[in-house]
Amino acid sequence: MDLWFNECHTKTVKLSIKVTKQLFSAESGIQRIDVFESEEFGRFLTLDGFMMLSERDEFIYHDMIVHVPMAAALPHLSDKGTGSVLVIGAGDGGAIRELCRYSCITKIDMVEIDEIVVKACKEFLPGTACCFDDPRLSIYYQDGLKFVRSRENAYDIIIVDSTDPQGPGEGLFKKEFYGNCFNALTENGIMVNQHESPFYHKDAAAMQRAHKRIVESFPISKVYQAHIPTYPSGHWLFGFASKKIHPTNDLQDERWNALGIKSRYYNTNLHRGAFALPTYVEELLRGVEGWDLRVES
Repeated sequence: MDLWFNECHTKTVKLSIKVTKQLFSAESGIQRIDVFESEEFGRFLTLDGFMMLSERDEFIYHDMIVHVPMAAALPHLSDKGTGSVLVIGAGDGGAIRELCRYSCITKIDMVEIDEIVVKACKEFLPGTACCFDDPRLSIYYQDGLKFVRSRENAYDIIIVDSTDPQGPGEGLFKKEFYGNCFNALTENGIMVNQHESPFYHKDAAAMQRAHKRIVESFPISKVYQAHIPTYPSGHWLFGFASKKIHPTNDLQDERWNALGIKSRYYNTNLHRGAFALPTYVEELLRGVEGWDLRVES
């Protein structure tokens, strides 16, 4: 009997992947966690029936959520000699893996609400969950919304690697949360977040709500994109928000390239190009920003 994983993207569109084996399934009390194996995408993790990552394309997401802010912040962090990062979510370990490639990062705090996600990924997705033993990493199993409230001027970068804006991840899309992130950042701090897809109407509306709240909280707020095949529509956005650093104007390509980091998706040419958005996305963003995105601030 054929076994298929199906994720509905709209009422009339769904992603369907043929499963060769189900490796793990559990109800954590917070969410349902499943790990499947497939011929095309390798092993993949779902939470409450929604695709979180697959072995085949996870490198795209993790490259873009980590290397974009790191490359922009690198001149400041290198001169400073130390760097502290807060990662909210990221129980699969992919963002931690990429951060651990930077010697200028001396402290990583990870806040994950569900310990079972981490345990499942360590066992079944060791390619992403491979750096949880790094001595720079401290893991806190609690609500990221509450954790960030008590921090001030503590982090150079905050990476919000959240689920979609419902269930456990809902609070991470609210204005209060973004305001608390602003307070938790140092004077040159950067926050990045997964920003949903602009393609389907429901996803686009969630993206607009999040972007409006970030624009209200940060003086610099930009959006960049990547193509991730297993995510709804394949067209995915990320948010870049900061107190002072502009993601392209302040990028010093040669400093990041000198590190010799071999990435599969990210490069500094792509970094610049990722902020050049399609017209329909610009229009969606202008609808909540109130100014022309194509005019640089």
